[in-house]
Amino acid sequence: MSATGPTTKASPMRGTLRQMLALLEGERQALASLDLERILSCADGKENLCNVLAEEQAGELDEECRALLDAVKRMNETNRKLRNLISANIQARLGALTGTAWLYGRSKANGVVELPR
Repeated sequence: MSATGPTTKASPMRGTLRQMLALLEGERQALASLDLERILSCADGKENLCNVLAEEQAGELDEECRALLDAVKRMNETNRKLRNLISANIQARLGALTGTAWLYGRSKANGVVELPR
């Protein structure tokens, strides 16, 4: 037992999951401000932390680690949805600028109608 309480095998994983949560929050802020450099550095950081988590993988997780893991999964999913929305918005804007914007419709078999130029 240490001065701060009992030590467990999941302690390193707990710290890594906390780092991942902080990184995901930073990614969300980078997405909101469209800071491409920070978005890319967050992607690299997530990959590195995933590698660390894979090495730290223990048999059983305590409740705190499970809760942290669940929070990481939810935040990553939220960020993924935000990335997809931003991507779709940019694609629509570029399509409008080039005159190739697509809308959903029913006039073609595949359900896509090209906007008039």
